[in-house]
Amino acid sequence: MQGTVFGFTEQEVADFGLTFLLGAFMLYMLFIIGELAWKSKAGKMGTFMLFFVLAFGMLGFVAKAVIKKMWGI
Repeated sequence: MQGTVFGFTEQEVADFGLTFLLGAFMLYMLFIIGELAWKSKAGKMGTFMLFFVLAFGMLGFVAKAVIKKMWGI
């Protein structure tokens, strides 16, 4: 049985990593942004701007996943 890792194919391992592990990493990055806002005493507007600007790229990744699921790609 060539091309498997613990009984999973390379495609299954890649899909799992992209879906769950990257999602967990994104949640951790949100925690880091919140910690940065708290330690810098950014206030409400500053915290909003930190989350908006720094998390904007993550929003694009999530939107891509949603669009792919809706279109069945």
